[in-house]
Amino acid sequence: MTRLSAEMLAADTVDPITSAGHAQLGIAVLVGIAVLVLLITKTKLHAFLSLTIGSLALGAVAGAPLDKVITSFSAGLGSTVAGVGVLIALGAILGKLLADSGGADQIVDTILARANNRTMPWAMVLIAGIIGLPLFFEVGMVLMIPVVLLVAKRGNFSLMRIGIPALAGLSVMHGLVPPHPGPLAAIDAVHADLGITLALGVLIAIPTAIIAGPVFSRVADRWVDVTPPDRLMPTRPSEELERRPGFGVTVFTVLLPVVLMLIKALVDIVVDDPENGVQRVADVIGNPLIALLAAVIVGMFTLGRPAGFTRDRISSTVEHSLAPIAGMLLIVAAGGGFKQTLIDIGVGKMIMDISEEWSVSALLLAWLIAVAIRLATGSATVATISAAGLMTPLAADMSSTHVALLVLSIGAGSLFFSHVNDAGFWLVKEYFGMSVGQTVRTWSVMESIISVVGLVFVLLLSLVI
Repeated sequence: MTRLSAEMLAADTVDPITSAGHAQLGIAVLVGIAVLVLLITKTKLHAFLSLTIGSLALGAVAGAPLDKVITSFSAGLGSTVAGVGVLIALGAILGKLLADSGGADQIVDTILARANNRTMPWAMVLIAGIIGLPLFFEVGMVLMIPVVLLVAKRGNFSLMRIGIPALAGLSVMHGLVPPHPGPLAAIDAVHADLGITLALGVLIAIPTAIIAGPVFSRVADRWVDVTPPDRLMPTRPSEELERRPGFGVTVFTVLLPVVLMLIKALVDIVVDDPENGVQRVADVIGNPLIALLAAVIVGMFTLGRPAGFTRDRISSTVEHSLAPIAGMLLIVAAGGGFKQTLIDIGVGKMIMDISEEWSVSALLLAWLIAVAIRLATGSATVATISAAGLMTPLAADMSSTHVALLVLSIGAGSLFFSHVNDAGFWLVKEYFGMSVGQTVRTWSVMESIISVVGLVFVLLLSLVI
């Protein structure tokens, strides 16, 4: 993680593409987001085009050269496709194999047999938390979505009652619990103890996920009523199949990328030597792209073959899995471009400059800085790394437990109010078939609850340890 944090910190220190002052940058952010929201909500322009135009407006108001704005937007778009986009595509293929073979139905039937209306949200947050422990949020989401949609549809459950707990479980792990990249990089930056941070992170994550998941889902269900989007549901009902894969082999296939990435995380922690042969092998097999690719290939045999799929049928399944996500990939990629434009015009640096004058406790200051950078850039990881770098001098005089709480405070702040400049916002919107307003009332509010509740538990623990 030293290499990861160093790279991200280096990226954050690149000179801005404009010399605009803080006031002009603040106005540029407001104008850029306002243009984006108006284009999407009032003119009904496609989100991909709206994000592109909003990025240009952002750069223009900030006084940045148009060619550099285009370069920043293109770089952010490309890096998002290269990272998240490939993972989404592989996850969609695995999800389609899981759904069309009847494997997802097998999981759903097993869950439905053991849960009812009262316990289902709790079951979903538990499953998402376990699956999300070693995974990037986007990877965990594409693995969970087929199960969430099928549970909601076949069990006649509200999508919000099922989906919000799953999202909460994934998001809490992403922001608060190592071995996620953000928390690990923050641990490295402020020299926190990994074991203490992990223990306190899990302690805080459990009640936070409960409050933001099963509890808040009751409110979200009253605010927003949506049905699972048909385009992401199986096109061929599994009841037409003569046979389907068993529960055990299906769970094995779904958890294979989880296990491979967890192995990498554990080896990185235990060995911590980039030149060690074992760690180099673990770094390869635990790479999210390789782990998901391995699961797709294994799934062709463990899911497709038991369902009686021929080679042509498997090929057709793979082909049909990609079409529904084409528009989603463009939207998510454009969100990455918008985020990169914000970073490159110097918004993150502006936030950190202003924050140096704030006079509050270290834990609250860390949370506020992470919140400000998160709101401005849309990136939880950028917010975590930037805030951790700024708080490093203060961490030197803290006890080991308070340094761990500092990491968790930063992680909680990095999740606050995901909105239109966050690729995760568009992922949730498209997967759940919601409007922008509905996504704000559910996903954005849920993220804010996680952030605030996480901070409250951090502050409470700081009083007793």
